[in-house]
Amino acid sequence: MEQTISPALIISIVSLYFLMLIGVSYFTSKGAGNQTFFNADRKSPWLLVAIGMIGASLSGVTFISIPGVVGKGGYNMNFSYMQMVLGYLVGYAVIALVLMPIYYKIGLTTIYTYLDDRFGKYSYLVGSLYFLLSRLVGSALRLFLVSIVFQKIAMDHLGVPYFVTVLIAIALIWVYTFKGGIKTIVFTDTLQTFCMITAVLLTVVAIGKSLGATNIFDTFSLVKDSAYSQMFFFENGWNDPNNFFKQFISGALIATAMTGLDQDMMQKNLTCKNLGEAQKNIFTFSAILIFANILFLSLGALLYLYAASKGIQIPEKSDQLYALIALNHLNPFIAILFVLGLIAAAYSSADSALTALTTSFYIDILKYDKRDKSEREQKRTRMIVHIAFSFLSFVIILAVKALNNDAIINDLFIAAGYTYGPIMGLFAFGILTKYKIHDQWTIPICLMSPIITYFINSNSEAWFGGFSFGATILGLNAIITFIGLFLASKRN
Repeated sequence: MEQTISPALIISIVSLYFLMLIGVSYFTSKGAGNQTFFNADRKSPWLLVAIGMIGASLSGVTFISIPGVVGKGGYNMNFSYMQMVLGYLVGYAVIALVLMPIYYKIGLTTIYTYLDDRFGKYSYLVGSLYFLLSRLVGSALRLFLVSIVFQKIAMDHLGVPYFVTVLIAIALIWVYTFKGGIKTIVFTDTLQTFCMITAVLLTVVAIGKSLGATNIFDTFSLVKDSAYSQMFFFENGWNDPNNFFKQFISGALIATAMTGLDQDMMQKNLTCKNLGEAQKNIFTFSAILIFANILFLSLGALLYLYAASKGIQIPEKSDQLYALIALNHLNPFIAILFVLGLIAAAYSSADSALTALTTSFYIDILKYDKRDKSEREQKRTRMIVHIAFSFLSFVIILAVKALNNDAIINDLFIAAGYTYGPIMGLFAFGILTKYKIHDQWTIPICLMSPIITYFINSNSEAWFGGFSFGATILGLNAIITFIGLFLASKRN
C-alpha cells in the first residue's frame, strides 16, 4: 500500500519544522555568553524545564518501540511497562529530595564535580568518562533508530544516501544549539514535547474513531476492555521478566541513575533559579510522565486492535507497526503528525545530549572553565568540542548501520546501561557514608564492577533457579562498586 503522503511532502514538513527551531534559537541565544551555553544563566522557567524533560525522557525509542511492544508478548508486554514507570516516582523523589539539594548547595555546573569534592580527581575522572561513554553511545543509537525510519519513508525514495541523511540530521542539531546551548534547548524541548504528545493523542483519537468510539472516553474503554490492558504481574514470581517487584525496583534504579546521575538530564534542572523551583520541576515532570506513558501504551493497544480489525499483518519488527499504520492506513493528517512526532522525539533527546557531552568534556575533562582565558578563546574551544562530539555521533551511527544486526544494537544499549552502575555506586558511597577512600583505587574498582556484574548476570539463571536480573542489573553493579569502595576506604 502506498504512503498517504509523498516523500517530498515529508521533507517539506521537516524543513519547516527545523526553520521553526532555528527561529527559536535565534531569539533565545541573543546576548548569550559562554556560561549561557552551560547553565542558561540559571534563569530558566521551571515549568518549561519540566515539560521539556518529558520529551527528553521519552525519546525516539519510546515513540517507536513502546507502542509496538504492547502486543508482542514477552518483556514489557501489555501495560506491564507502567510498573517500571511507577518505580520512576521513587527515583524522582530521591532526585528532588536528596540529590538536588546537594547539587544546588555546591553550585554545580556538571554534577560530577561533586565526586571531585568528595573523593578526588580519579573518582571525578571515572564518573565523567562513564557518562561520556554511555551518553555518546546511547544518544547516537536513539538517533539511529529514528533516522532509519526517516530514510525508509523519505530519503530512499529520493535516492539520498544514508550517510547524507545522518550528516544533515546532526548538522541541524549543531546549527540551533551551538550558540544558546542549554538555554535554547529548554525552549526547543518544550516545543518538541508538545509536538510529540499531540501526535500520539490525535492518533489515538483517529484510531478510536475508526474502531467505533464516539469520544476519547470510549476510546480508552476500548483499551481497558482489550486483551492488552493488564498492568500488574504478580503470578509468576521473580523469574518473570514482567514481575511487578522486579519492574518497580528497576524503575526506581533507572530513574535515580539515568536521570539524577546523568549530566544530560540534570543540566536542565540546574538552569532553574533556585532549589525550590528545581524541585517543583521534578515533581511536575513526574506527574506528567505518568500520563504520557499511559498515552503511549494506549496507542500501542489501539494499533494492535486496529490491525486485527483491518486484517493488517503485524510486521516482524514491532518497532515498525506505528509507522506502518500511520503512514499507510490512516488519513494524511495523521501521517503528517507522525512525521512531526518522530522528528520531535528524536531531537528532544539528541540535542540536549550533544550539549551535555560538550559541557562535561569542556568542564570535567579539559577543566577549561578554570583556565585564565578570554571569553573569545573559551567560546572557540567550546565550539571545537561541540563539533567533535557531533562528528563522533555521526561515526557511531554509521558504524551501527554497517553492523546491521539488531542483536548487536541491543547489546550496545545494554553495555551503555552498565556504565551507570559505577556512577551510582560512587554517589551512593559519597552520600550514605562519611568515609574517605584511596582515590587512586577508584579506577580499577569501577572498571572491575561491570565485569563482575556481567559474569554474575551471565550465570544467574543457572545459579539462581532461572532468575535473570533484567534492568535490576544496575543495582547489582552499584552494590559491587559500593563494596569495592568500602574495601578501599580510609579508616581512622
